[in-house]
Amino acid sequence: MTAPMSGRKAQAARNDDLILDAARAVFVADPGAPVSAVAHAAGVGMSALYRRYPSKEDLVRRICTVGLEVYIGLAEDCLADDGDAWEAFATFMRRVVEADTHSLTLNLAGTFTPDDTLFALAERAGELNVALFDRTRAAGVIRDDLTVSDLGLVFEQIAAVAFGATPERTALLRQRSLGLVLDGMRTAPTGPLPGPGVTDDEFAQRWVPRG
Repeated sequence: MTAPMSGRKAQAARNDDLILDAARAVFVADPGAPVSAVAHAAGVGMSALYRRYPSKEDLVRRICTVGLEVYIGLAEDCLADDGDAWEAFATFMRRVVEADTHSLTLNLAGTFTPDDTLFALAERAGELNVALFDRTRAAGVIRDDLTVSDLGLVFEQIAAVAFGATPERTALLRQRSLGLVLDGMRTAPTGPLPGPGVTDDEFAQRWVPRG
């Protein structure tokens, strides 16, 4: 049993959650926003923020790390599901879209330098993607001309959907878009997909700092 945190430690943990939630919202909306915008959105002082994250790059790196950890947890849950292969795969896709992990990739890739922890998590996520994709393909429920790299493209395309007037409407539109995509991913397609899938090198290139 984990011992309860002291009042000071509990407050620090709450502040950290507030900072990370605010940083995600601020930087996804505007990757060029200053750290002061995060402190304002979180309702904490700059000193409290800088004690945890000495630079904007540290803060961006941390929210991307958390995003990858969420993604990995969802993939692991899917692989632990030994029920219907298609439903497990589709549920994974829906949960990833709901978690909106790929808005971080769309908006922040290339704006900071990843560290060893982030690279290790990315490698783990890639391994889980392969395992999940191979299991789904072995069950014969996904079209033969898809590749595991198509998953990343699908997630990023759907993360770009931002037409809703409210977050709830946007979330619904993204799930609708995913429903259309999932139907196209199943077996018995009407025709072949054009061109080869995106490569690992093409995905990795986006994380090279810009400028």
